[in-house]
Amino acid sequence: MSSQALVKLEQLDKKLWGKGIAQLDSELLQEMGLSAGNIVVSVGYRRAAFIVQPSDRRDAGRRVMRVDEEGLGNLGVSYGDKVVVRKAEPKPAEKIVLLYSDESKGEPDPREILLALRGRAVCRGNTILLKSWGRSLNVVINAYLPAEEVVLVSANTKLELIREPTKIQPKGVPLVTFEDIGGLSKQIQKLRELIELPLLRPEIFRAFSIRPPKGILLYGPPGTGKTLIARAVANTARANFYLISGPEIGSKYYGESEKKLRDIFKEAEKTAPSIIFIDEIDSLAPSRDNTSTEVERRIVSQLLTLMDGLSPSDKVVVLAATNRPNAVDPALRRPGRFDREIEIPAPDAAARLEILKVHTRRVPLAQDVDLKEIAELTSGYVGADLAALVREAMMNALRRKTSDLLQGVDLSDLGIVVTKNDFLSAMGEIEPSALREFRIEVPLTKWEDIVGLDEVKRELMESIEWPLRYPEVYSKFNADLPKGVLLYGPPGTGKTMLARAVASESRVNFITVVSSDLLSKWVGESEKALREVFRRAKQAAPCIIFFDEIEALAPARISDDTHVTERLVSQLLTELDGLVRLKGVMVMAATNRPDLIDPALLRPGRFDKILYVPLPDFKARAQMFRLYASKHPIEPAIDFEKLAGMTEGYSGADIKGVVDKAVQIAIREYLEKAGMNGAEAKLRWEHLIEALRYVRPTQGKQVDMIRATTQGQQQRFGVN
Repeated sequence: MSSQALVKLEQLDKKLWGKGIAQLDSELLQEMGLSAGNIVVSVGYRRAAFIVQPSDRRDAGRRVMRVDEEGLGNLGVSYGDKVVVRKAEPKPAEKIVLLYSDESKGEPDPREILLALRGRAVCRGNTILLKSWGRSLNVVINAYLPAEEVVLVSANTKLELIREPTKIQPKGVPLVTFEDIGGLSKQIQKLRELIELPLLRPEIFRAFSIRPPKGILLYGPPGTGKTLIARAVANTARANFYLISGPEIGSKYYGESEKKLRDIFKEAEKTAPSIIFIDEIDSLAPSRDNTSTEVERRIVSQLLTLMDGLSPSDKVVVLAATNRPNAVDPALRRPGRFDREIEIPAPDAAARLEILKVHTRRVPLAQDVDLKEIAELTSGYVGADLAALVREAMMNALRRKTSDLLQGVDLSDLGIVVTKNDFLSAMGEIEPSALREFRIEVPLTKWEDIVGLDEVKRELMESIEWPLRYPEVYSKFNADLPKGVLLYGPPGTGKTMLARAVASESRVNFITVVSSDLLSKWVGESEKALREVFRRAKQAAPCIIFFDEIEALAPARISDDTHVTERLVSQLLTELDGLVRLKGVMVMAATNRPDLIDPALLRPGRFDKILYVPLPDFKARAQMFRLYASKHPIEPAIDFEKLAGMTEGYSGADIKGVVDKAVQIAIREYLEKAGMNGAEAKLRWEHLIEALRYVRPTQGKQVDMIRATTQGQQQRFGVN
């Protein structure tokens, strides 16, 4: 018979919440010699006591313990964490000192509180929410006699009530727990090690002469949960929480801003353990090089002094958040100030699924809603975007019942559920916030929309679609992923359409970059814009960056060239070489003049695949004529194969131009003959033949030049 066990925490049935109950599986109860009604003590970051009940058959042999969120908070852990549980034999409490908030209305009656607590087992430091008498009251077990690990509240226990605000509700902290945060388990675990352990168990650090961190910098895109994590850490550590933002600190009076900072640090030390959270620290303490104002320089200096003055015994930790870490003054980012920097990234598909599960816990979902599918469709969305998406989907569901709601029909009788279409409609309204500056989309072009080019499509599928859709398979084979693919060939052959199709088939975001997006007359601005494209692509991963007409952005450099394009080429080379850090980002480019591109871009490791997109052959031209003409009313006698034979050297764009011109001729003829001889609204053979007189191949002599160039490129890069 074992006296203790290691168990995994899971959620208790909500009907049993607020009663101090924990459920254990029957096998574990038998192993530990426990029966229903016994008391156990569980040890996580803190201790908590529970009354044991057996769980149902679903937990048999799983070694899990089910507790409510109150128990979770008292243990200082999250669902899914493992804790030690052991049998306890508590003595009846003679006296218990309870702390309660001075925000409570009126004086609580000790007799009513005793009645609510009777039969509960409690540990020092536990917080208990009492709900009765038409109100709620949070109390903290501050002390008791006898001074045991756990005591039992009985009818003879005497209660002493003390009004103590800071011990009940950490200052400025809303009730946020780690259960309200999805997709950031690794970052949360790291933060808890760096913050909770020093605040809750400082003796461990003293024993090993380890200096705990004074400050931690959280960085990442807006909306990823940096502030939420800080609040959850403060709640779990039972620390007071002080929020600092730029507008609150800034003042036009000399020395006033520094005084506000000093006052906050002084107050935090008085009410330790405390967490000071500086939101958007880049606006409060920017780099002092050149651009900062006198006030900003004084604030940075004061912040440096205050952080240097903190000691481990103060039990004060400074947390800061920014989405521009490089804009923060470098002096703050050294050990002894912000010792650690933790990235809070944009969520991947698995993290988005966790976030969606958090936000839909209380949302009635229809049977056709697959959250995993929604997570895959929302690449580029951060936590705040997903929260807005769920709200908008819920609003879509409510709109269907607006008339019933206005008539006062009971909500339970309406049967409101959120459907898959509600989510898809919401996605049209809610864009990824981090990507609104770019022309970013998930294209709707499919492989079947592109006629011919089977070999090119196969290469793109293997080079881009497979790595983006099945990264786990490539990991199993330890295969290197290609960084970039260059499509080259005559104009109008479908290079851009191919890029859009591969993004659509891969279900990834697609960023189009053209020269006007990047080129600037100001020194350094073009390179900065290019860096921003890659940074945003990382946030939107998996993502394809498509450079159209790349020869305009990255022409061959010459020795005496000081033009902006030379610097842009260097920056592009740097970004491509750094793609090992940008997981889930692929680069595609298109050109009809590969001879003009800087040779350094065309080596393996940058553009790994270089694919020639040729003019359509006879079969492809016939299919294109049939495809484009079928969108209009046509006479059945049109010979598309004959048209294909007459259009040697035409590109796909030229063939579409022929059909469009033929339709224009047909419309003109119909209007001229309207009401005469029963004219039919149809596209006929003679319209297409006449259109060929107007639409000539746009390539002309350029086709021969492109062919010659591409033959050289194919030999050079080994493209068949």
